[in-house]
Parts: sequence; structure tokens; C-alpha cells
Amino acid sequence: MKTIYLDNAATTRVDDDVLKEMIPYFTEKYGNASSMHFKGQEAKFAMEKARKIIAKEIGAKPEEIIFTSGGTEANNLTLKGLFFWNKENETGRNHIITTRIEHDCILNTCKWLERQGAKITYLDVDAEGFINLNELEDSITDKTIVVSVIHGNNEIGVIQDLESIGKICRAKNVLFHTDACQSFTKTFLDVRRQNLDFVTLNAHKIHGPKGVGALYIREGIKITPTMHGGGHERKIRSGTENVSGIVGFGKAVEIAKKKDVEKMIRLRDKIIDGILRIPNTRLNGSREKRLCNNVNISFNNIEGESIGGYLETFGICTSTGSACASHSLETSHVLKAIGLLPVQANSTLRISISKYTTEEEVNYLLEKLVPVVEKLRKMSPIK
Repeated sequence: MKTIYLDNAATTRVDDDVLKEMIPYFTEKYGNASSMHFKGQEAKFAMEKARKIIAKEIGAKPEEIIFTSGGTEANNLTLKGLFFWNKENETGRNHIITTRIEHDCILNTCKWLERQGAKITYLDVDAEGFINLNELEDSITDKTIVVSVIHGNNEIGVIQDLESIGKICRAKNVLFHTDACQSFTKTFLDVRRQNLDFVTLNAHKIHGPKGVGALYIREGIKITPTMHGGGHERKIRSGTENVSGIVGFGKAVEIAKKKDVEKMIRLRDKIIDGILRIPNTRLNGSREKRLCNNVNISFNNIEGESIGGYLETFGICTSTGSACASHSLETSHVLKAIGLLPVQANSTLRISISKYTTEEEVNYLLEKLVPVVEKLRKMSPIK
């Protein structure tokens, strides 16, 4: 049975060209980038090439890119690093503003920081998942360190207006961080135009390898490192660099193409239109300001887990939400934040496509999905 993989918001397959670029750094060019001999410098050169590619993609300087093990580490480093730098330097600032629809690694970091003395404001969102800019502006005080708002949401795909948020933050003299793991290379991202001070990126959402990410830190901003060691990455993130992963990350960014985004938008819209023809369904998130690869639908009165399970018998891989939380029986905090009742939230399916998704696969999904939904609705005790 052929596998149709439609869970690309969780992770993507590594592009063949990315893998080809990485392999020599496991076998022939295996030096430690911190070593001074030619083997080390060979690795260092490759790493710096990738840094330049990634920096250019977001309008940054290469020296403003710090490599990490992924998005979770970069998000932790930003919030913890800023909080403890302000604490150590007795600035009097201890306030962080974020949203109720952030990735778990932001929300759990904030919960932990609250126990260390941080004050956290969690912004509400409207029914489509957008923050209220007036609420943001009113929440900023003279104790605010940073505003952290996810760019493209990992569950409902909504894309926040970074430019407007950035203008408010700059005018109020507070730092602005965005988690752009899902949006990077899929929609416009420019650190200067959008007044961004920190940006979290990773490789495995864009056909790069797992276990490598990056954090953009605007030049001149100081944070306290959360990992201590040999002072790698401008003394901000110690630890031997994952050279092969970094090389793969750079290649994944280099080969990302606008035509792939355009194709995903077309197929995404075909899936949305096809599913919304099924009665009693609703699209979660904005129709217009949405990630090119994200479809999130509530089917009402039938469990998303059951739909996904039936689809899997046909070789179709989907998700009920974030891969980090899909093993949990708790209602998605994102769906709760946009106003869904538990019964609606639990009837939700996330379908996320990639540049490899084909028209034939989309047709097959829609063909199998309709009878699955009809069957489950007949079986459901809730009408």
C-alpha cells in the first residue's frame, strides 16, 4: 500500500539534494569546526556558507545567526536568556508578553519563568487566531522585556501581521521575537522590514534534517547563555556544532522555491474546498492569511482521532494537532483559544502538505475522506 504523507507540519522528508550535500560531512569532511587544522577549517567554511544563506533569506547579517539544536532550544534561549540577563543586570524589567496560541515550548518556558519571578501576559486571539494590536499596545509597560508572537501557527496555520507588531514594539522600545519555524521560506520574513530582534528557525519543517535550528539575534542585543562550555557560536550557544545538519539546513533554504509555495497554495485550497463541501464542517484559522501547506478542519460530533485512524488504513498520514501534543487527550490550547468547544476541538483534523504532495494524492484523500466521515457520523451517538 502506498503511503500518502500529509503531516508535514510535524516534519518533512529530507530533500535528496539536501542529503547529498550532507553526506560528505559524515565521511570525508568530518572535522570539528572549532579545530584549527585544515580538516576543522573545511568544516568551518561549510558552516559559515550555510550561515550566510540563512541570514540572506531573512535579510540578516551572517554574524546575527546562532545555530541551535532546533526551534525548542532557540525559543528557550530567547526567553530565558533575556529574562536572566535583565535580572543579572538589575534593569527592573521582568515582563514578557506572548499569546495563547504559541507552541508548547514557548508556553512551557513562560510557565517555568513565572516560577523564577517573571510576569507573563498571555494575549487572547479572535475567532480566526489573530491577536488584537490594541490589546498588545496596552499590555506593554516599562517593565516589558520582549513580545513573543508565533508567525505561522503550527496547528491552524494563521499568519500574524509581524510588520504591525514590530512597529508597536519599536515605538515602545521593547524587543520583538517570533517563532518562524512553520513559516520560514513559506511566506515573507524580513528582520529589518518587520522590526524583528529575535527569530526562531529550524530545518526539518523545510525538507532539511532534524536536530538543527537557528536563532537570529539582532546585532548589539545581549542575552545570558543557557548552555555553558567552550564558547561556541559567539559565546551564546556552547557545544560542538552539528556541521552536517547545518550544511543540510543551508541547502534546504537555498533550494526553497516560490513555485513550490504556489503549488502548495493551490493544493491546499483544493483540499479546503473539497472538505467544506461535506456538511457540518468548519475551517479553523484564516482562509486568506494562512500558511501555504496547512488545512485544519473541525468535522463536529465525530472524533478527529477516529477520522485519522480510518484514513491510515488507506495509507494516509494526517494529524489531530501539534505533533508535540498529539499523544495527549487534552483539548488543544490553540483551538480552545479561538473559541472552539471541546466537542468541536476533538473533532479536528490537521492536514499539512509539502512540495512533494501531488494532485493525485489530494484526489485520493478527498475520495476516501467523504465515506469515512459519513460512516463515523452514522456511528456517532452525538447528532
